[in-house]
Amino acid sequence: MKIEDNFLNQEEFNKIQKLMMKDKSFPWYFVDHIVSKHDVDKFHFSHFFYIAGAAQSPFFNNICPILDVIKPVALWRIKANLLTRTPNIVENDFHVDMNDMPDEKIKQWTTAIFYVNTNNGYTKFENGTKVESVANRMLTFPTDLKHTAISCTDERTRIVINFNYFANA
Repeated sequence: MKIEDNFLNQEEFNKIQKLMMKDKSFPWYFVDHIVSKHDVDKFHFSHFFYIAGAAQSPFFNNICPILDVIKPVALWRIKANLLTRTPNIVENDFHVDMNDMPDEKIKQWTTAIFYVNTNNGYTKFENGTKVESVANRMLTFPTDLKHTAISCTDERTRIVINFNYFANA
């Protein structure tokens, strides 16, 4: 697991944060669950930048500064998630992002979470490790590590961008 603060230079980061938090033209799509369809009374908003072989968003080029740093060999998915504020901290179910891939293949992939804003939510791993949501932070880990998103209570939203990619050796 690797945590990098101040991942992008401030100008590049500000552009991404402004786009995703203030630009009214940036579309967020309602998803009626967090991890599984069995989630009751849970929801989030998402935006797919890239899915298995093709850019899905007219905003794909806006996140290229991140790709320029991580230099993926191949991409599987790039998805932004927006959780709204909850009255109390809510821990969601543990999961892996590429759960439809066989175990022996998933171990070859990397997941990275780019934090768009600072809040008191966090990412939690099955072993108990917690990574705080800090703006312009990148968290990188093997895709087969189970993790979960934790809501925030101190900001209106918790926004991250998830990258699933094949990394250079």
